[in-house]
Amino acid sequence: MKKLLLVLLLILPCAVFAREYAHDQWSKDIAAFQAEDRAQMPAPGAVLFVGSSSIRFWTSIAEDFPGIRTINRGFGGSALSDATFFADRIVTPYRPRAIVLYAGDNDLQNGQTPQQVRDDFVAFVTRVRHDLPGVPIAFIAIKPSVARKVLLPQIREANEYIRTWAATQKKVAYLDVFTPMLDPQGQPRPELFVQDGLHMDRAGYDIWVAQVTAWLQAPQ
Repeated sequence: MKKLLLVLLLILPCAVFAREYAHDQWSKDIAAFQAEDRAQMPAPGAVLFVGSSSIRFWTSIAEDFPGIRTINRGFGGSALSDATFFADRIVTPYRPRAIVLYAGDNDLQNGQTPQQVRDDFVAFVTRVRHDLPGVPIAFIAIKPSVARKVLLPQIREANEYIRTWAATQKKVAYLDVFTPMLDPQGQPRPELFVQDGLHMDRAGYDIWVAQVTAWLQAPQ
């Protein structure tokens, strides 16, 4: 037993350090957001978009939602746990009226299970609601990309886990962009993506805009 305790004492700090280091790779991105906020802090009540590269490259967000103040806090390559880890810096300070989150495909690509992806989304909601109780949160379904079509079974499973959990929660929504991004054979539609097969072109974002707009216009 003493040997087991000694091993745990040696391993746990390393595990914690590894997780901290994984988050630390985004420090420059987060610092840039904070510098932007110091220059001009967004007024409370905007719709916050946060997540990985599909959010980061969504440069037309302001134009896509006319009449709605928006904030883009996407940082490319990030995972769900990164959004949770940095929530006190790039989510809660803005006091948004609603949050739109996209992440998850990097998680699966990096070996996370669909259940872990669901659990990380739950952790994000829990963390945000600690400071912003009752804020509506929408999860954009993990997209079926050409570059990662080998992950389609895991993507379907993770989306279903999140959809099922969201249905049990108040003011948590699952936005199904997955289904309209598939062709009749159930494969990713190439015309929705840029050359890398991972990131979307205008047609892909149009599907997202439709889903998010419908959610924002629905009673919360």
